[in-house]
Amino acid sequence: MPAIPNQFSSSLPPSLQISQGRAGPSSSGPVSVDLNALRDPNFKPEKYVSKVLSQASEQEIREYQASLQKMRNRTSIDLQQNVYQNRTQFIKISKEAEKLKGEMRTLRSLMSELKANTNALKQATAELGPSSQMSAFDPVNIAIRKQANRSSVADLTAMWNTQLQALWKNVEGSQKFLPAVPGRHVIRDSPHWVELNAATWKSRRAMHMFLLNDHLLVASRKKKRMNSSASATNSQKQQPVPSKLVAERCWPLTDIEMVDLSSGLGPAGAAGAKREREYVVNAINVRVGQESFTYRNEKMDEKVSLLLTFRKAADELRKVLRAETEDGGRIRDSINYFAARDPALFKQPYLMETLTESMSKDRPHVLIEVDGKQQNFRWVENQIDELDIQIALQFFEDAISRVEKMRRIAKGMKGNAAAQDLLNLKIDERAGKLAHLITRQLVDGHSFQIATMRNVSWLTRLGFEDRAREAFLEARSGVIGKRARQCTFEGDLHQYIFQISLVYFTLIKNTVRIYQACFPPPMMSACVKWAKEHVDGFNGALARQLSSVDPRSQTWTDCMERAKEHAKLLVDVGLDFKDLIGKGVEGWEGGAGRE
Repeated sequence: MPAIPNQFSSSLPPSLQISQGRAGPSSSGPVSVDLNALRDPNFKPEKYVSKVLSQASEQEIREYQASLQKMRNRTSIDLQQNVYQNRTQFIKISKEAEKLKGEMRTLRSLMSELKANTNALKQATAELGPSSQMSAFDPVNIAIRKQANRSSVADLTAMWNTQLQALWKNVEGSQKFLPAVPGRHVIRDSPHWVELNAATWKSRRAMHMFLLNDHLLVASRKKKRMNSSASATNSQKQQPVPSKLVAERCWPLTDIEMVDLSSGLGPAGAAGAKREREYVVNAINVRVGQESFTYRNEKMDEKVSLLLTFRKAADELRKVLRAETEDGGRIRDSINYFAARDPALFKQPYLMETLTESMSKDRPHVLIEVDGKQQNFRWVENQIDELDIQIALQFFEDAISRVEKMRRIAKGMKGNAAAQDLLNLKIDERAGKLAHLITRQLVDGHSFQIATMRNVSWLTRLGFEDRAREAFLEARSGVIGKRARQCTFEGDLHQYIFQISLVYFTLIKNTVRIYQACFPPPMMSACVKWAKEHVDGFNGALARQLSSVDPRSQTWTDCMERAKEHAKLLVDVGLDFKDLIGKGVEGWEGGAGRE
């Protein structure tokens, strides 16, 4: 058990001061609570009580019990405050960590973009000649760009589709690598490449590259199969052998890195180094994971143009993917953040799928009107956090009022059924926790009418009136059974019947009176049924006690009259069961009894 804080310990009266050492019976002062003994893992309550209170007076025992109760209440308050503080700090830290994580992702992407742009500018400055640099300002190119800008989206899409279909037609197997995807188009067609052996720098085969907005396609040039007569005719006429393009490799731009091999060469020196420089100056290296491929083009302008176009396309693709990720995060931010913290949602994948499908870029946030103001789901999450805190601190009135408010908000959400179901699921889960705590409190205080009325009212507002009724009647049944077992038979049958009949009918009367004050009249039938069952239980106990008594004896008559006299107590609450008293007892004659 936690210790009482020092600032509170000094304010207790002397009789309630908690001792930190061993305490025992003492005639010189009140019995104090031994906190160290209570902390002992091998603590035995019976032995401790018999030792400490063996010589204590009744007043000292009462004071000792009161001090224990005060210490328990204070410990409970401290525990609730700790729960509140820890939960508040946890929520704050979680939100700060999530915000920091997003900022770090943004910073990392910006740094990567800056590095790529810097490298591209350096290489462009070193490799582009004056003619290439001025080509961008050529009037013809400017006119072409202006004409492209004036093209409509529909014409641009049609042009992209035409280019993609032409690629499928001219490059065998390209459709397998590049199926039709909205927005996919060819950016650059780069011919006259040769694949090199990275170890020997020898040519392996002729290649053709196609740079798309999201992929890089590499095709090899192969000779077409021809029959013998056509081959002989071509050889006599010295005509070139026809060839075709076959798709060999295709990589997403996000997975590859294109490097200019000439950027790593030093100044020309020996003859071998000079020959290697001449051979590698127009070569590039494509790296894909652990693999790398080397290609060479005879024209430097073609190599430089491909490198610049590739870097620009890769940067634009990264920006598009990042924008889509951020948009998707904003679309699902409030909903997914709201849903991920509730384990109950993992049991309902259909609800999560429906919720995700219901969101779109046209409606990135679900807005809820609350008191004339538009709020998003983050506001709803904050309300749920406040509700959890109120439940933990057992502020039942405030928690129930918040549940009612959130249910009204959920009922007013007409635009998004999935979000409405999600909010209702969270509210119902919290309402179930509240109902469990209040039901336990109802069971503990069922004998007090005011407390029972308050607890039943709370459960009714939450929609758990059936649980309140069942819990209350079940608790009262337990009390009747407990009190009846405390009545012991000591040889006087009349006295014993007097005791159990008084216990049964007094408790039934009090139960019905409290029930009538707590529940509406339409629910009264359940209480009448409950009372009838316990009257039958009393008749069973009465029959067992009178089974060996002669129905014509005075003892039998006195016991039956005493039971009927106590049964008249139920008339005060509108129940008349006196004609049922003694049913099942030998010699019983209905309501007439024995004349």
